[in-house]
Amino acid sequence: MAAGRSIARRAALAVVLMFGFYALAIAVAVGLLYIPYAELRYFHRVDYRLALFCIVGGLLILWSIIPRPDRFEPPGPALDESEHPELFSVLNGVARITGQEMPREVYVTPDLNAWVALRGGMMGIGGRRVMGLGLPLLQILSVTRFRAVLAHEFGHYYGGDTSLGPWVYKTRAAIGRTIEGVSRHSSVLSKLFQWYGLLFLRLTLRVSRQQELSADELAARTVGSQPLVEGLKLVHGAALAYDPYLLTEVVPALRKGYRPPVADGFRRFLNSRQISEDISAFVDAELNAGEADPYDSHPPLRERIAALAQLPPGDQRDSDPPALSLLRDVDTLEGKLMGFILSDYAGKGFKPISWDELPAQVWVPAWRDNIQPRKEWLKGLTPTSLTILAKEPSNLAVRLRFAPGASVTNDRHRAEAAAVVGSALSLALLARGWSLTALPGAPVVLESGGVSIKPFVVADDLSSGALSAEEWVALCESASIADLDLGVTAESGTDR
Repeated sequence: MAAGRSIARRAALAVVLMFGFYALAIAVAVGLLYIPYAELRYFHRVDYRLALFCIVGGLLILWSIIPRPDRFEPPGPALDESEHPELFSVLNGVARITGQEMPREVYVTPDLNAWVALRGGMMGIGGRRVMGLGLPLLQILSVTRFRAVLAHEFGHYYGGDTSLGPWVYKTRAAIGRTIEGVSRHSSVLSKLFQWYGLLFLRLTLRVSRQQELSADELAARTVGSQPLVEGLKLVHGAALAYDPYLLTEVVPALRKGYRPPVADGFRRFLNSRQISEDISAFVDAELNAGEADPYDSHPPLRERIAALAQLPPGDQRDSDPPALSLLRDVDTLEGKLMGFILSDYAGKGFKPISWDELPAQVWVPAWRDNIQPRKEWLKGLTPTSLTILAKEPSNLAVRLRFAPGASVTNDRHRAEAAAVVGSALSLALLARGWSLTALPGAPVVLESGGVSIKPFVVADDLSSGALSAEEWVALCESASIADLDLGVTAESGTDR
């Protein structure tokens, strides 16, 4: 109750500041427009430069603060209850236990997130309830954890956050438009609104953080604190990996015209050893030292989990399937989602491809493209000669003409050189019949006769000492690749 009163007070102050902004803007605009009128009325003259300044400034401010209609753009394909009854059964159940009405529309989105909002209408008036469910979120959460996250989202309806939200967002947008408009006209006017905008932003974001904690409490009391804590940790960690996953695993496939199973790939990416270790370290650091920022919309993870510690843990389930199992025909739904977010490329006709098929269709052509501009400088480079070049990583970048000299090389040059060597070595081994494994989040591995090589980390491992020169030479000799000319691979695409 105390927390509720605190939020109410801050929300009331936010409303006061919101009306205060419009009052300030109108007062400044009217004052500016009054100046040339007063000059003419009382002094019977007009300074046209001053008049132009005042009229333009006043009109800019008035135009900026006019509320714009909320033109809602669907964030993804709409989900229909008849097509996904298991999902809507869970949604209806959580709506019931939180005492809230169901959203009128539910969308699947490409984000690692779930959200609720009032969209449409003007300043939240005449809007309708909508919900967005990220497909990758459904992939990483179990059903129970998903129910806890849903209860948190319905908590925003319960607390009235979605009613206040449109007013706050529209006011922030009006402040932004005002600052942008007057900044080109007058630095003095711009500073006035910048000061007020920062004050409004800091206060409303503080309200947002309190609303998040209140929604957490509702979720803990209706579903349980334990699944919510587990869900928060999973989402917090997975968010660190999602953009790198899309950039390094999905986008290259899309560029080649293929559509891999994105949700399943993200699961594999998160389960790979290196990614899993990085995420665990990141979450541990946030739990130990995460600090709030005045401009964060959410409290730090450790604050949220500490607030949940004293709340009911909830019932533990022996069987807790993944939330993705609540959707039917995930592949078709994912195809619709990818077509929706890649509408500019819809005519390209993305071909579905499995992660096991993808290396041969995507990575191998990409490696060929990568080495072609460097084929002349790869000539004479053998696997064992890497032991010499790797003693000073800049030497490899210079040899492959990524930099004119060792003194001007940087990390990007060295990384690009290592990637070219990895591409050339991979193609050479494939040409000799080695088997290739390249799954999301895991290093590229080539194997033959019990020998395993990770071609894209060899140069770095030799440079760092993780792999000694003696060990690498012995491995190359045992695999009969010690004198393999990588330049021949670059020139022909095969091993001669």
